[in-house]
Amino acid sequence: MRKFAIYEIGTAIVVPIRKDCVPVTFIDYIHVYYTTVSPMPEPAVVRGKFVLIKNTDRLFLVFSPKDFMKFHANIVEQFCFDKGIKGSYDPERKRFDVLDEAWTIQGGGKFEINRDEKSIRLFDDSLAYGKFDTASLATIIENLPAFFGYRVETE
Repeated sequence: MRKFAIYEIGTAIVVPIRKDCVPVTFIDYIHVYYTTVSPMPEPAVVRGKFVLIKNTDRLFLVFSPKDFMKFHANIVEQFCFDKGIKGSYDPERKRFDVLDEAWTIQGGGKFEINRDEKSIRLFDDSLAYGKFDTASLATIIENLPAFFGYRVETE
């Protein structure tokens, strides 16, 4: 089984890196959207999309509510902008390609977080970037401080 070291943006909680771990950073645009963009407070149930982006030594799990970024490509574009990574849209503007070969998109999907029920559902896939690895992602989510104690369902 693959092991992960978890990092979470916006917190000081860090799981130490071991030699047999792939470091994971969770980037939560949900919080950004509901604290800086939306006039509404964060609801108990949040739906959106996510992508997995990897470079040579780290995996990034990036969540965005559906009202903030409509397409997986928009999430990748925002991530690249935030990290200073060069990229561009394909001619049909269906995917945002990372131009640095050290970075790859490892798939994506949709999520539904229910804070009242302490559950998270990960499902579907990204038309632009493909399906995520359900077993690995479930392990990552179960170890994220933001989702400790949550029931994780993958489809």
